[in-house]
Amino acid sequence: MIAVRPAEPNDAASWLRLRAALWPDGTESEHAQEIEQFFAGEASEPAAVLLAVGSSGEPIGLAELSIRPCAEGCRSSPVAYLEGWFVAPEARRRGVGRALVSAAEAWARSQGCSELASDTQPDNPASAAAHRALGFSEAGLVLCFRRDL
Repeated sequence: MIAVRPAEPNDAASWLRLRAALWPDGTESEHAQEIEQFFAGEASEPAAVLLAVGSSGEPIGLAELSIRPCAEGCRSSPVAYLEGWFVAPEARRRGVGRALVSAAEAWARSQGCSELASDTQPDNPASAAAHRALGFSEAGLVLCFRRDL
């Protein structure tokens, strides 16, 4: 049985563990600070965090959500955005990701949104396949550039 619920302050350590696995380039300190700001109401993003909890009661997946004024390929505004979506490797292929996205859709509707957008890196075919399996369609491929000044 999988339950999805909003993150609570006592989930900080579990959220940190999942977040660090999703975004390993960030330091534990950076992630912890962002989590602390979220619970203090001082973070502009994410707007909501959902955790999937398995039968053990331990969080096994997360969805970090925001509201954006627009998103690639979307026709409405504002747009709910799945900023981060992660399921612990040992819990994959058991419906956890689907449960998180379903809860994210409900949250998006409660925010007055009619579309849910997301992204993944071009070199992450597993994530792209998971998105497609849940009904997301590709809206484009964006190349980002930078230049030192």
